[in-house]
Amino acid sequence: MSTNSKKFCADDVEIISRSDCYDGFLRVERLRLRHRLFSGEWSEIFDRELQHKAPAVGILLFDPQRDVLLLVRQFRVGMLGEQSSSWPLEIVAGMVGQGEQSDEVAVRESKEESNCVPTDLIRICEYFNSPGASNEKITLYCGRIDSENAGGVYGLAQEHEDIEAVLLDYEEAMHAIDSGGINNAMTIIALQWLQLHRKDLLKNWI
Repeated sequence: MSTNSKKFCADDVEIISRSDCYDGFLRVERLRLRHRLFSGEWSEIFDRELQHKAPAVGILLFDPQRDVLLLVRQFRVGMLGEQSSSWPLEIVAGMVGQGEQSDEVAVRESKEESNCVPTDLIRICEYFNSPGASNEKITLYCGRIDSENAGGVYGLAQEHEDIEAVLLDYEEAMHAIDSGGINNAMTIIALQWLQLHRKDLLKNWI
């Protein structure tokens, strides 16, 4: 396997022009650009639309004493027409506000969406959600909770949130990935990380 692949940087992209297509709940920008090719030449000039989104944070809430996960369920417009449901099971998540740190957002969103306060936050990873058309960057955490009195419906009315907190034991959650009951990338990535690190968490957190 070759390890000599060309390394690209910001100077290998030239923005010819940029303009806003739409600025509402989402912001979409039209770019005219070209970029360096692997051959060293420049590509032809072409157009792309880019969806701008603030950085986001997701947190997997895990109770090691009961081997239980707290997930949330809410309406998602991107799943309209999906036969299974437009209310997917997800980990707690939210956008990073001005001046906020990602770990602060993880705790804030956990309070708002599940009424739980996580401790012992572990950073899982950072990734770009859909870099072909969006600049959204997501940071994932795992946090420790006590799920004894967890559950219910939460969220901020001013943000049109109606969020159900759902408890699943570990085996249920893993089965939900296999069966398609959990079908969104953020949650699958977090749960597969847990699958790899669960033994260490149980050892260190109990």
